[in-house]
Formats: sequence, structure tokens, C-alpha cells
Amino acid sequence: MKTVKPKLSFWQIFNMNVGFLGIQFSFGLQQSAINPIFLFLGAPEDMLPILNIAGPVTGLVIQPIIGAISDKTWSPRWGRRKPFFLIGAIIGSMCLFAFPLSPALWFAVGLLWILDVGNNMAMEPYRAFVGDKLPNKQLSLGYQMQSLFVGAGIVLANASIFLFQDWFGGAAGEEVAGSIPKWLYYSFFIGSVLSVATILWSVLKTPEIPPSDEELAEINAHKKLPFVARFKMPFVEISNAVKEMPKFMWKLSAVYLFQWYALFVYWQFITPLFVKTMGYDLSEAAAQSAKMSTTYNLVTIVVALALVPLTLKYGGKKVYAASLLATGLALISIPYISDPIYVLFPMVFFGIGWAAMMGIPYTMVSKIVPQDRRGVYMGILNMMIVIPMGIETLTFGSIFKSFLGGNAVNAMLFAGIFFIIASLLAMRLNMPSDKA
Repeated sequence: MKTVKPKLSFWQIFNMNVGFLGIQFSFGLQQSAINPIFLFLGAPEDMLPILNIAGPVTGLVIQPIIGAISDKTWSPRWGRRKPFFLIGAIIGSMCLFAFPLSPALWFAVGLLWILDVGNNMAMEPYRAFVGDKLPNKQLSLGYQMQSLFVGAGIVLANASIFLFQDWFGGAAGEEVAGSIPKWLYYSFFIGSVLSVATILWSVLKTPEIPPSDEELAEINAHKKLPFVARFKMPFVEISNAVKEMPKFMWKLSAVYLFQWYALFVYWQFITPLFVKTMGYDLSEAAAQSAKMSTTYNLVTIVVALALVPLTLKYGGKKVYAASLLATGLALISIPYISDPIYVLFPMVFFGIGWAAMMGIPYTMVSKIVPQDRRGVYMGILNMMIVIPMGIETLTFGSIFKSFLGGNAVNAMLFAGIFFIIASLLAMRLNMPSDKA
């Protein structure tokens, strides 16, 4: 018998997504603070892509496996998804606390690997958790609410960076080679607390829906399998799910290839860009890039829920494609604006795009995949994110050095063009008829 999902109130949907605030605070620090830390510790600019390979690799391995395992998990006390994102939050919290204390580049790189394991362990079950709880008619609201918290978490992370730099950074030029400025410590310590506190809020406020009798029988049968068979099961589930994946997801993977490659380029090279275009030192450039991220995520908070009626009226495909196009044009304009205030204006379009990227594809996919395999398919969707990121980390260092003249301006233009290509590919995303 199919599980009936009750309609939830606005505040119930709000509470179930609060945990994303902490996860995205951590992600915001990765966007705006990790690469400056690598530079502070002596990393050359052309090494930034490969130093960020932890995210793609851990996402590729951790998310689909955790998704497949959580599909076959149920505890009357702890639920199905919640144990995984709670453990992930604890791992992430410990890494955030230790990160600014890194004594050398190798230590910071190693911590990024562990941090990404924790974040990925929390992220994927959380995506599936929302799909588990909501009927189809509320999926758009649920995932756009998640998009709102994506923006809020990153806003807080980035605002803390440039505020602490302003309050405690001291005079320009006081950077000590080979060490991390003390003003960066505070943001990571705040993130360490938020990572666990917000997840606990959602865990305690939101009960999971028990599995149906058929699902429970399948879970119990899985528990009785020999250890070797249970160990192999996630890999078998992932393999079968990929073979049976809807055509829509294959088309989405083409969009994601260009979208996420471009996003990784932006996050890695926005700080070096301001060193070049505005003549900033590294601390000032890091603070400016944090302001950029704060701006576009503030826009995301404002427009995330407004995209719900727009997608219902015009369709997710059109809104998503238009948002990607606007993001590409925003990135192309950034290198030609030298004023630190005016350069924030393109971030309005970036923020609209980010709100769409963090909500619309998840809504679409959640509607077309089977309930009993939602975890593994959300993991596969994340594979479509991390594979382009992995390709970028392995290829863009050489592209940047050999074909773009080691110029961060050219890197930003490259990213903008890739977003425009993604927007054209998004127009191919035709959804099957929504189910009731």
C-alpha cells in the first residue's frame, strides 16, 4: 500500500529545512574562505583547482552510497535519513573548528577532505528527507524553502568573513606569510556551532514518515542478508538505478556539466580576480569576494519562494534556463567593473540563478523518481554535480595556465560562457506530466 503523505503547514516545512542553514554556512566558508586560506598558506593560484578535488571525489563516493544505504534503513527511534545527516553535521563541526588552526597547507587540504565527507553525508539524506515528507504538490515549496536556507547560511558565513576582517583585520599589509589571519578564525568557530545546532533543530522538530508494510518487509529482508551481500548492496543499487535512470536526468546531466564546472571556476578565481582588477591585497580581495557571495545569497533568500508561483505558471524549464542565462551574463560583466560597490549589482542576477539552481532541479527529479529509490537517485543527482567539479579540478589548472594566460579575468569570462551554454541545454528539459 502506498504511503499517504499529509499536507504540511508552512512552518512545518520551515522547521524541517532549518538544518540546511548550518550545512550551507559550512558550504559558504568553502566558497569564500577555503581558497584564500590555501593562498595564505602558500598555494600558487594554478594549484587551486586540484587542491579542491576533495569535494568532487567525496561527493561522488559518499552521497550515492549514503543515499542507497538510507533507502534500506529504518529505526523507530531515529528514523531513516536523520541519523546520517546528524552524524555528518558532527563530523563537519569538528573540522570547521580545526580548520583555521591549520599549521600548513597539507593540513588544511587534509581537513577539507574530512569536512567534505561530513557535508556530503549530511547533504544527500537531507535532500531525500524533504522528498520523503512532502506530497508532489508541495515539493516545489519544500525545495525552494531549502534554497532559501542555502542563501541564508551562505549569507551569514560570508557576512561574518568581511565583518570580522573589517573589525579585527588591522591595517592592510599586516598579513604574515605562511599563516592564517586571526580574523578568519571566528567565522569557522561560529560555523562549527551552527552545523550541529541547526541540524538538531530539524531532527527534533520533524518526525519521519514510517515506511509502508512493503517497504518495511524489504528493509527487514535486507537486514537478514549476509554481511558481504549487504556491503555490496549499495553498489548494486547505484548500478541498477543508473541503468534505469529516466531520460530527463540524462538531459539534466548535460546542463550540470557546464553549470557546475562554471560555478567551481567562479568560486576559485573570484578572489584572484579582485587582486588583479582592483589592486587589492589578498585579505581585501577575500573580503570583497565575501561581499559578492553575501549579495547574491541575500537575493536568493528574497526570491527563493517567489520562484514557486513562477515555476507553476511558466514551468520549471523556462525559469531555470532564464536564470542560468542571467547568471552567465552577470559573470561576463564582473571583470569590467572596477568599483567595489557597482560590482555587486551583477550578483542580483547571480542570486536569482543560484535560487533556481538550488531548488528547481531537485523538485523536477523528486517528482519523477520512485519513492523507494529517492535516496539513491538524489545521490546520483549529486554525482552529476561532483563529476563536472572533478573534471574542473583536473583540467582547469592547465587551461588557466596554458590557454587563458594565467589571467583571472579570462577565467571569469570562461565561466560566464559555460553558463550560457548550460541555459541553452536547459531548454531541452521537458518534464513528463506531473502526478497528483
